[in-house]
Amino acid sequence: MNDRAGYWDPLAAVRASAGARLPWKETVTVLPPAETYLMGRWAERNWRNVPGPFYGGETDTCETGPEVAPRHVLCDENGQEFVFRQPREPAEVDRVLFAAWNDPFRQYGMDGDRHWTTQSVRAWWRERARLREWAVHFATAPSGSHHFRHGLVDLLSYLDGDLEAHLRGYLFWLEEGRAPTDSETLPDLDRAD
Repeated sequence: MNDRAGYWDPLAAVRASAGARLPWKETVTVLPPAETYLMGRWAERNWRNVPGPFYGGETDTCETGPEVAPRHVLCDENGQEFVFRQPREPAEVDRVLFAAWNDPFRQYGMDGDRHWTTQSVRAWWRERARLREWAVHFATAPSGSHHFRHGLVDLLSYLDGDLEAHLRGYLFWLEEGRAPTDSETLPDLDRAD
């Protein structure tokens, strides 16, 4: 992965995931082909998902996603899962896929690249304060599990840190269809379209 670019295309790892053996607790799960369980619908995605190929839609409310992919998946106040950090290496893809596989409603999607545009990514970035306010509200609320609050702190750290570089790299990916070289300038997120 090119850290400067902040973006790595995870879809090759998704294609290679069929048959992957993922240990979980005292069992081993073998992932089937991704198209059999990544069946989320873009129109039903949770607004909290960060731009990228993966997203959670109207998932179940069992809240297993944060347990198996704590650095990538959180639940909203209704227990529905969303992707707050896109995976940036194969092991992280496996975690997100395992979260998706655990959703009996099959409401995770991997087709975000077909829907996000440079305009919609920039619009999401301009509205990120909404996600920040939501996360701060629940991170400081007296009720809620420690696990949930820890995930929100991670989300807030990501919003204030590496997310900008990731999204600038993602914009380049959307515009050019490839990762940038070290000498190329990344698009500006704050530019008006």
